[in-house]
Amino acid sequence: MRKLKVYLDTSVVSYLSQEDSPERMKDTLELWKDFVNGKYEIYLSQITIDEIEKCSEPKRNVLYDHLSDIEYTKLEINTEIVELAQKIIDMGILRPKSFDDCQHIAVAVVNNCDCILSWNFKHIVNIKTIRGVRAITNLEGYKGIDIINPSALLESEG
Repeated sequence: MRKLKVYLDTSVVSYLSQEDSPERMKDTLELWKDFVNGKYEIYLSQITIDEIEKCSEPKRNVLYDHLSDIEYTKLEINTEIVELAQKIIDMGILRPKSFDDCQHIAVAVVNNCDCILSWNFKHIVNIKTIRGVRAITNLEGYKGIDIINPSALLESEG
């Protein structure tokens, strides 16, 4: 059976070391075990790496250590992704100040990922964004993509 292609935005990696949110941290660490064991094809983008780089120490090193435990494909940002991210803004799905979030979505869509995992409920894992992304993938001829939080992926395994 084909492995799910799972795109991780920065929030997922960040919650591997998020002491002020123990439930989300617990679920993320639990799911990370599946990533370590190769249950999914994992993807992240240069944006994720750039955002992790902005974390302060010791958190940054902890996150890099976790990333070194899994196999993942780093996706580069290209013109098609930037244009799709801009369309997400032009359609009013997200605002220009959320351009990085739009790029997270666009890079996963353009690269045919099955789902985007995120703890970002404000901009990514919400009904407006989910419906908007569904509309834009249909309009632009891309494969549909699920946008879920890590707990939902964990629950789907049970």
